[in-house]
Amino acid sequence: MRKIIFLLSIIMFFFKTSASANYEKKIYDFSIESITGETINFKDYKNKVILVVNTASYCGFTKQYDELQELWDLYKEKGLIVLGVPTNSFNQEKSNNRDVKEFCEVNFNINFPLTTITEVKGKNSHEIFKWAKENHGKSAVPKWNFHKILINKEGKIEDTFASMTKPMSKKIIKAIENIL
Repeated sequence: MRKIIFLLSIIMFFFKTSASANYEKKIYDFSIESITGETINFKDYKNKVILVVNTASYCGFTKQYDELQELWDLYKEKGLIVLGVPTNSFNQEKSNNRDVKEFCEVNFNINFPLTTITEVKGKNSHEIFKWAKENHGKSAVPKWNFHKILINKEGKIEDTFASMTKPMSKKIIKAIENIL
């Protein structure tokens, strides 16, 4: 029996897929520029749940802005921060922050925080996306627009969700409610 447990332990070690999360830094150690030029300091979001979503104006998933706003409206008083990170990493964003802000406000009545247009993948990605990959592995790297990274109240990544997972899906709602 001990041999079986030992062998299973070895097998599990070799098939481990997520990165080891040492978390030398937490999300609170970072900041990012808002779409209007102010600094968004993540330490201001301590003890809150943060959903970081890379967004784009010309994407097939752009309609998810409606559900992101709905999610924000439902849970902001309970401690959820929805943070939209416009990006042109997939060549589907407007050319400047002013146009992105206007697009979001006019078409989706967005009032949750938005950042400046930001790189989210590769060597030029913003440090929060490098941090996410380092601590959570490849699933934290956006493969397309509207990829979602859920960060818990301890400032660590709780889970990630692919672009196809809608913000108001049972999966995301349950994950948020479990950590609020």
